[in-house]
Amino acid sequence: MDLSRQLKNAIATGNLLFGQRQAKDACANGNAKMVIVAANCPEDYTTDLRAAHPEVSMHRARMVNRELGIACGKPFSVSTITVLDAGDSDLMALESNVE
Repeated sequence: MDLSRQLKNAIATGNLLFGQRQAKDACANGNAKMVIVAANCPEDYTTDLRAAHPEVSMHRARMVNRELGIACGKPFSVSTITVLDAGDSDLMALESNVE
């Protein structure tokens, strides 16, 4: 799956949040369907989020935060993307690969 293409599709047709704080809030409110984290996202953050919200699927991308920001068309680094609505993309087909 081309993650960059699927992210652009989801941004255009769905509802995504960017950033660690927004991810924590969306998970706490029960709105998050999936969390995509950058390859260099701090391990303690992903471990804590996974422990607090085991029901939310998490996928660690192969891109670092700068590359993830570029893939999303943002002028800044993105370490965490929260999927509220995948829209017409196939993001929900990503395997959960964060333990």
